[in-house]
Amino acid sequence: MKIAIASDHNGYELKKYIIKHMKGIEFIDFGSDGKESTDDYVDYALKVGEYCVKNNIKGILICGSGIGMSIAANKVKGVRCGRVTSIKDVIATRNDNDANIISFAGYLNKERVLRIIETFINTPASNDERHLRRVNKISKYEK
Repeated sequence: MKIAIASDHNGYELKKYIIKHMKGIEFIDFGSDGKESTDDYVDYALKVGEYCVKNNIKGILICGSGIGMSIAANKVKGVRCGRVTSIKDVIATRNDNDANIISFAGYLNKERVLRIIETFINTPASNDERHLRRVNKISKYEK
C-alpha cells in the first residue's frame, strides 16, 4: 500500500515517526525536510492532494493544528480531507465522507496517531445510500 505524506515544520517529527513505525506501507514523502520555519503548509497540502487524486491513493498531512492542511487540501478537486484527533473521528470521516486524506496536529500522541492511521487504512467507506448521496453532492458541486 502507498500513502502520500507531508508536513510543515511543525509536523516534521511526527511525520518521521509515522514513516519509521508504520510497517508494510510505502510512504511517498512530499516534505518538509526539517523543523525550520521556512515552509508553507499550503504548498505541501496541495501537492499531496493532487497526487492522491491523480493516483487514487490515501494521504496524510501534518501541521501545527492540522486545520490549515485540511483547508488547503480540500481546495483540490476530488479531495475529501478530514482533520482527525481520535479513532471515532477517523471512522466517521472514512465511513460517512469517504475521506481520502486525513490531517493531524503535530503535537498529538504518537502512539494514538499510529492507531488512527491503522483505522484510516482499514475502515471502508459506507455503501449506505445517505452517505453516498452526500459524497456525490460534493463531487457534483466540484464540477
